[in-house]
Amino acid sequence: MSNNHPIVEQANNLAGRLVEWRRHFHQHPELSFQEFGTSRFVADVLKDIDGIEVETGVGLETGVVGTLTSGDGPVIALRADMDALPITEENRTGYSSKTEGVMHACGHDAHTSILLGAAFLLSDHFKKGELKGTVKFIFQPAEESTDANGLSGSSYMVRAGAYDQAEAALALHVCPWLPVGKVQISDGYSMANVDVFEVKIHGSGGHGAYPELGTDPIWMLGPVMQALYGITARRVSALDAAVISIGQIHAGTASNIIPTEAVIQGTIRSYTPEVRDFLASEIKKALSIVEHLGGTFSLNIQRGEPALKNHPAVNEWITDAITKTYPGMGITRRPFGLGGEDFGYVTEKIPGSMFFLGCAPIEGVQRDLHTPIFDLDEACLPIGTAILAQTAGMFLKKNPKLQIDQNLEVEMLGT
Repeated sequence: MSNNHPIVEQANNLAGRLVEWRRHFHQHPELSFQEFGTSRFVADVLKDIDGIEVETGVGLETGVVGTLTSGDGPVIALRADMDALPITEENRTGYSSKTEGVMHACGHDAHTSILLGAAFLLSDHFKKGELKGTVKFIFQPAEESTDANGLSGSSYMVRAGAYDQAEAALALHVCPWLPVGKVQISDGYSMANVDVFEVKIHGSGGHGAYPELGTDPIWMLGPVMQALYGITARRVSALDAAVISIGQIHAGTASNIIPTEAVIQGTIRSYTPEVRDFLASEIKKALSIVEHLGGTFSLNIQRGEPALKNHPAVNEWITDAITKTYPGMGITRRPFGLGGEDFGYVTEKIPGSMFFLGCAPIEGVQRDLHTPIFDLDEACLPIGTAILAQTAGMFLKKNPKLQIDQNLEVEMLGT
C-alpha cells in the first residue's frame, strides 16, 4: 500500500530493517520464560534509538521496556510479545527456525519487529519536538504459556508497574485470515477468558471379567462426557460466547483391569465474567452424576488470563489513525474468537485495545496461527509500524483525558 502520508513513507523507508529484524527473531525463536537472546537483541536495538530510556528485567528477567518522554503530557503504552511455540517448523525458507522443535508460529517475531520500528519512528518526532508526553514500548515475554503459579508474562509486567501512569495501551496481532491491507477491529470482549480444568473420577476398580463386583470410572465417563458437552449446548444462551473442550483422557494400565481412576483435562473459554463463573458451577453439577453411579470425583479449575476487552474509545483512535494513513484500508468489525490473549491483563486495568493486522501470504496457501507452516507476507510489517506510530502520535497531540470508574468503564472526556 502506498501513499504520501509522512509516517507511511517513514515506515516504508524502514521496511528493510523490519524484515531483517523479523527474520532474525524467526531464525532464533525462544520459548516462554526463556527469551534471553531475544530480549538482549531488543534492548540493544532500543539503545541505538536517540532519546530512549531502556529498562531490562521488568516483571521477568526477559521483560524489556523502552521509554520516550518529553516530561509532562499524556502517557501511552505500546506492547509486543516475544515468545515462540514448541512446534517444529515445516517451512523451508532462508529464515526458517534454526532451533529444533521451536518456531514463531504465532507471529510474535513480527510483533516485536513492528514495535521496534514504531520506536524508531516516534523517536524522530520526539527529537523534532513534535510530540509531548510519554510512550512506553513494552516487550513482553511469555504470552504463550504460564508458569507454576499459573501466570503469564503480561501479569508479571503489570504487577511490576510497566503500565503505571499509562492512560491507554495498544497492541496488534498478525492475522492470517485477512490479506495485507486489511485489519480487524472489535469493541468490547473480543478474545476469551482461558481456564483449564482437571477432573479425577474415582471408582473401586477390579477384574475385567467381573465388573459387577466393583465400580468402573471408565463406564462413568460416558454420561459425564455427555453432561459436560451439553453445558454449552443446553445451559448457556446461544448469544453468549462459551466453549468447553476436552483435550485429554487418561485411564487404565491393562486390557483386563478395571482402573480405579479416570482423568479428564480440558479448557473452558468464555467472554464475560458471569458466563465464566456459570460454566465452572455447571461443570461441577455435571460431574455430580458420578456419585449416583457409585463413584467420587475431584475437580480443579485453574483460571488463566482474563478476556481481552477492547475499549471503544481507544478503537476510535486506532480507526482514525488508519483512516489518515491508509484511507483505502478495509476494516472488518467482529470479535477475534475464543482464543486467549494475555493482553487481557492490561485491558482489565486500563483502557486498551488490540487490533488484528492482515498478513496472509499472496500465494493462496492458508497458513494458520499455531501450525508448522505458519508464515506471513512481510509487506504487513511497515503497515503495522505506521499504524502504531500514528495512533500513539495522535493520542499525544490531542491530549485526551480518560477517566476510569470503579467498573473500569472508560469514557472520552475531551480532546
